[in-house]
Amino acid sequence: MSLRLVLRSGLVAAGIVTGMLLLTPAPAGAGEAPVYTGFLSNLAVNGYDPVAYFKEGRPVEGTADYTLEYKGAEWRFASAENREAFRQNPEHYAPQYGGYCAWAVAQGSTAKGDPQNWRIVNDKLYLNYNAEIQTRWEKDAAKNIQSADRNWPRIIE
Repeated sequence: MSLRLVLRSGLVAAGIVTGMLLLTPAPAGAGEAPVYTGFLSNLAVNGYDPVAYFKEGRPVEGTADYTLEYKGAEWRFASAENREAFRQNPEHYAPQYGGYCAWAVAQGSTAKGDPQNWRIVNDKLYLNYNAEIQTRWEKDAAKNIQSADRNWPRIIE
């Protein structure tokens, strides 16, 4: 067996394990971090500016020039103005459920939230795992939000 094949097999196996970990339900009291930052990262929202969703209606990458720490994570912003808006009212701009997938939290588990799959509902930002999950969540967003709001305190205990 060649080294290339061994490495490729190892990477495929690592990808499968990583995928399973990302979609594994979090039992009640699992003690998830309050903000999703990904593996080996401390960036909230994958480095995207949470204020931009509200001001520009789209995901905008933040920059290391405009950062602040909130709930143990580094948040990045596209401008000093957006950073200041967040500093003044982080609960308004931060994604619900710490940026974890809103649909997964509604199901009582956690998964990464993808900054490209988002919605603002009742002036709150929600992220979802991918486009398919986003569509599933949107079929009954109000019910999913109610379920997630009930589940979230247990998930981060």
